[in-house]
Amino acid sequence: MTLRIRNHKDLAAGLIYVAAGGGFGLGALNYKLGDAARMGPGWFPFWVGMLLVVVGLATIATAMRRRAAEERILKPNLRTMAWILGAVVLFGLLLQPAGLVLSLVALVIVSSLASHEFAWSGTLINAAVLVAFSVGAFIYGIHLQIPLWPAFID
Repeated sequence: MTLRIRNHKDLAAGLIYVAAGGGFGLGALNYKLGDAARMGPGWFPFWVGMLLVVVGLATIATAMRRRAAEERILKPNLRTMAWILGAVVLFGLLLQPAGLVLSLVALVIVSSLASHEFAWSGTLINAAVLVAFSVGAFIYGIHLQIPLWPAFID
């Protein structure tokens, strides 16, 4: 019986999970692990990393199943990646001067331009939902000290 990779996307995802989980697990070894009764600062990241390795190995195994769908990894679309990366950078640059609400709206609009299915209605609904959730969770929920609006509005 020979192993044949049928689903290259699952294989790549599994390898990324294993690498990330292994990296977090190894990084956590720099901290005291402790035990289940007295957990140290490295306990949680170590076990989350190990769980991610297990998920990665399971994903790799599914990529090689005989019934797995045949899928190849497509060539990356650099234009799409640039829009998404640009949106995240713009969010980071705008957060302090423009506040959370305007930064999130800019993030959603710019990242939506990466989609070939771009529509203003869906983009604005997504922005409204993300703003409502983020303000509720981060400003009112855990009381992050970030501006909600630009300084000239407050």
